[in-house]
Amino acid sequence: MYHLLALLTVCVWGTTFVSTKVLLAHGLTPSGIFLLRFALAYAGMLAVTRRPRRCASWRDEALMLLAGLTGGSLYFLTENTALRFAQAGNVSLLVSLAPVATVLLALLMGRRRGGSSRPPRRLWVGMALSLVGVSLVVSGEPVATATRPLLGGALALAGALLWAVYQNIAPPLSRRYGVRVLTRKVFGYGLLTLLILHLLAAPLLPASGGAALASQFRTVLAEPAVWANLLFLGIVASWLCYLVWNTVVERLGAVVSANYIYLNPLTTCLFSALFLGERFTPAMALGAVAILSGVYIAVGWKAENREGR
Repeated sequence: MYHLLALLTVCVWGTTFVSTKVLLAHGLTPSGIFLLRFALAYAGMLAVTRRPRRCASWRDEALMLLAGLTGGSLYFLTENTALRFAQAGNVSLLVSLAPVATVLLALLMGRRRGGSSRPPRRLWVGMALSLVGVSLVVSGEPVATATRPLLGGALALAGALLWAVYQNIAPPLSRRYGVRVLTRKVFGYGLLTLLILHLLAAPLLPASGGAALASQFRTVLAEPAVWANLLFLGIVASWLCYLVWNTVVERLGAVVSANYIYLNPLTTCLFSALFLGERFTPAMALGAVAILSGVYIAVGWKAENREGR
């Protein structure tokens, strides 16, 4: 059952790149999209976890803050900003490298704790194949649809690394405090850190201040396409999907569940072609095959051995 839930969640998340691209086209900023999206999700979490629960130690609270950064504010800022410079399908492909990064981080954390597992040769082969795919995807993107593909690709890769950190720190927190508490704190700390970033950036970037946010709120109320996509992102893709995903990660482990993320691009490419008119060049198609094959080769060994937990 948890494998089916993981599959359904990843399919929903694959469509979020398209929804975000629509919101960007209507004038919302990457930070504004995240703020409105997570505000909806946090309100939903407050409805199901009314009693605030403090962590048993400051270390655990700091880890919750880190989860809010890596699985919330910083992750979505890098991903949403990448969508301004690159195609939705390409961003999704590059973010799908998260399983490889998750495996590497899990191995590093295991060694630090005294573990003896050594990565097999297929892990490095898969990583090399995925990196070749990344270069093909970024270089093959049509100029007409990508303003700064290298920057967009770099931001998407940064998002993959951030998600890998979240994948590794979420399972123990979920087991200690429960899925609902973890999800609420991720949304809460994500909102808090983004607001702090807004305050720090306001003197340097006036467009990131309160007036810009108020303008985006008015846009949401005026445009049906905006609030429809925003409700989908906040309620379905964030509130419900984060609850389901954190449960999946707790049950299947960080690495096994991350294995499903490489299915993200398939959904994204389908919907971006249908609704955004995006297309794949031959180089991009070859890069997509290389990335997905490399991720499967690199991560499959860990999933088969069920060592992700």
